[in-house]
Amino acid sequence: MYSTKATDAVSWYQQHANLSIKLIGATGVSHTSSIIDVGGGASTLVDDLLAKNYQSITVLDLSAAALKSAKERLGATAGSVIWQESDITKADLPFHAYDLWHDRAVFHFLTTPEDRRAYVRTVLHSVKPGGHVIVATFAEDGPLQCSGLPIMRYSATQLYEEFGAEFTLISHDKETHHTPFGTTQQFTYCYFRKLVS
Repeated sequence: MYSTKATDAVSWYQQHANLSIKLIGATGVSHTSSIIDVGGGASTLVDDLLAKNYQSITVLDLSAAALKSAKERLGATAGSVIWQESDITKADLPFHAYDLWHDRAVFHFLTTPEDRRAYVRTVLHSVKPGGHVIVATFAEDGPLQCSGLPIMRYSATQLYEEFGAEFTLISHDKETHHTPFGTTQQFTYCYFRKLVS
């Protein structure tokens, strides 16, 4: 998609990820806490986190073109971010490295149980005990496809069931996303805490 469309012309584009920023702030993580934005690609979330003085940010995405776009946008500031081109179902992430995991619009692309289990295993491996996990997917009344690809839709309860007993659901929210071409998409946001043990 990023090789054929401008970064602000894809359906998931947000000028600012306001609900994500609000939820990240509500976790109470410090400005030196380690944050990973999974599927961050060309998202402006990293810009806003840097502007709020968060200092340890990793952006992971499948698309080299999306990561390149974000780096170019940030200019010299991009050097303070860790950039990782990976498929999250196969990514080799460090053990218990992250205080906060954020994902807006990746998990709903995982349409097989095997991929979803691989994703959750990666969260369990790489997020610190007691760490924060924020995941946003299409809601149960959201679109049936995204960019021509099949997706899964979730209520907060259904999304929590995918993550399971190793997590506590702290809060959930709904968002109506307005796409760059004038349509709306319903999202479910869940904020989990990983259990300490």
